[in-house]
Amino acid sequence: MTYFVLFLGVCLVLEALALASNLSPYYGVLGLVVGTVVGCGWLVSLGASFISLALFLVCLEGILVVFVYSVSLAAD
Repeated sequence: MTYFVLFLGVCLVLEALALASNLSPYYGVLGLVVGTVVGCGWLVSLGASFISLALFLVCLEGILVVFVYSVSLAAD
């Protein structure tokens, strides 16, 4: 279990680096979704399943709003 939590932590750091180095909004949203899933998986492995579910729902809603706004702004 310790290796799984360590693996999720490393994945979260690598996802953040990949997100910071990418300029396309499409890949940015994909990176944010992957980061949210990895972060929620990390919280579930630590025993905070309700917080993980709430974080997942709130983060996905925010990600979709930012994605729609950035795509509509880039289309102009």
